Amino acid sequence: MAAKLAKQCFGLIVGNRGFFPDELAREGHEFMSGLLKKLGHGVVALTPKDTKFGSVETWDDAKKCAELFKKNREKIDGVIVTLPNFGDERGVADTLKMAGLGVPVLIHAWDDDAKKMTIKHRRDSFCGKMSACNNLVQYGIDFSLTSRHTMDPTAADFKDEIAWFAAVCRVVKGLRNCRVGALGARPAAFNTVRYSEKILEEYGISVETLDLSEVFGRAAKMADANAKVKEQLAKIKGYTATNGVPNEALLKMAKLAIVINDWMEKAELDITAVQCWTSMEEFYGVVPCTVMSMLSDTLRSSACEVDVCGAVGMHALALASGSPSFLLDWNNNYGSDPDKCVGFHCSNLPKSCFQHMKMDYQEIIAGSVGKQNAFGTVVGRIKAAPMTYLRPSTVDNEGIVAAYMGEGRFTDDPLDTFGGYGVAEIPDLQGLLEYICQNGFEHHVAVNHSRSARAVYEALENYLGWDVYLHEG
Repeated sequence: MAAKLAKQCFGLIVGNRGFFPDELAREGHEFMSGLLKKLGHGVVALTPKDTKFGSVETWDDAKKCAELFKKNREKIDGVIVTLPNFGDERGVADTLKMAGLGVPVLIHAWDDDAKKMTIKHRRDSFCGKMSACNNLVQYGIDFSLTSRHTMDPTAADFKDEIAWFAAVCRVVKGLRNCRVGALGARPAAFNTVRYSEKILEEYGISVETLDLSEVFGRAAKMADANAKVKEQLAKIKGYTATNGVPNEALLKMAKLAIVINDWMEKAELDITAVQCWTSMEEFYGVVPCTVMSMLSDTLRSSACEVDVCGAVGMHALALASGSPSFLLDWNNNYGSDPDKCVGFHCSNLPKSCFQHMKMDYQEIIAGSVGKQNAFGTVVGRIKAAPMTYLRPSTVDNEGIVAAYMGEGRFTDDPLDTFGGYGVAEIPDLQGLLEYICQNGFEHHVAVNHSRSARAVYEALENYLGWDVYLHEG
């Protein structure tokens, strides 16, 4: 399910420069503040009562705007600098420096009209944007640029720029304050998902742990007739077809869901990474896939095998797109096509990513723990649609977070297999696979049915300081 995203609140700086037409600054303030509000966003900006046309030009203007921004620090998700004329580069830079918000900043310059190039109408924003950016670089302030150097804010594609910048702000804010629940221990056979909690903490991502024994113990204390258990059982049956699944297994899933949801609420967790193989099946009697699928489908991303970095990747994509993410294995070649492969998991994929789905038992693990202990997977074909993929990883010997990402699509090429699966087409897939192997990335990858690479890359590389490779084929 696509969630309704909360709108962002933007600080707005309208640049002005005295020997350019003041009327352009007035027009810029009125239009930009009106557009942002029309798009549903909050706006924090000076008014014409504060400065000339509510613009920023002088040192005193900058001080007033910075003070306003500081008073609204908790509200502001990002700052938009709009230059309806050349603008005063020092006013822009001084405002941001004194405010010290540390949020993403978008620099926008207005188009000139080639038919209106008189002293009354010429903007020179084309040139002024370079001066503003020059000062921001001198001040050490990170900023973003629109897709074209100047853009007409009345054009339809400018709304897409605002949506893109809003996504950047969501990813930055969401990851700087992310709380991950690590449920259980990393399975011994999965060295590939090892990571550094300390490095993640340096980037604002905290990890809260819980032992599986505590989960099993809390679930065991719940009676089958408990009202919360009955309610959760009904939610599971409403989420997916459960034909052929024993009621005993469904009750265990309901209790597991309650324990995890209660833990997430009390610990204020955003996402989770859960141990599965094979403790969950041997000592509790189900796989956690359906429970995790339901979490991911509500944008509370949940990754298997305590793959914390995988869960973080899922979360970044969900923050950008507002749609559920899922974790896959880069699993098989697809015939002889060098740019296609099979993405697969057992699976715990969210309902909204499937063409069709049902609950079943985990065929691989059933061979060792028994079918009766392996119910709870959600299986089916991933729907054909564009997608963005992302894999973060901590590089412990360098003390950084590295990642690769890119875009591709899921196809409707014929495929008959089990689990959650789909055929992915990636431009220059062989080059990507070479990069993954040479740089020691994991076989898990976070995926989202969206075109969100530009926003996520901007957030991770420019503002969060990750080392990101953007694969473009």
